[in-house]
Amino acid sequence: MLRLLTDLFDSLTPGRADSGDPARRGHTLELATAVLMIEVIRADGTIGPDEQDVVMQALGRQFSLSPREQADLFALAHQKSEHSHDLYSFTARLNEALDEGERVRVFEMLWTVAYADGRADAHEAHLLRRIGDLLHLRHADAIGARLKAEEKASRQKPA
Repeated sequence: MLRLLTDLFDSLTPGRADSGDPARRGHTLELATAVLMIEVIRADGTIGPDEQDVVMQALGRQFSLSPREQADLFALAHQKSEHSHDLYSFTARLNEALDEGERVRVFEMLWTVAYADGRADAHEAHLLRRIGDLLHLRHADAIGARLKAEEKASRQKPA
């Protein structure tokens, strides 16, 4: 297990190619997506329990992970996020492997994470605009993803 996590961590190092193993490629995409989620919740300077819960739930739904796998992926992504200095290495993996519709769905998940605490602050919005550009999303798709996430967040607010 430790070796797998180490390999996944290393797989996002720039210049290191994935092996032809589809399972490993899938894990790399999971990690890249999780790191971007962590970057979003770190953007405003705090990681609240609501934000962490939304990330864990999104990881579980998107990748069909058990609670233990969610926690492991979250911890690994948090560690990778703290030691990384760019977004490109993560978005490049997603660009290589996902079609436009899949990238839009990932972007919507990222906005959902930003709205986890009830609002997306200016730092989160700025970061997400950068990520949208790095994912090569059309402006209309990026705005649509944000509006869908905002609508979901407003429906989930307690009355």
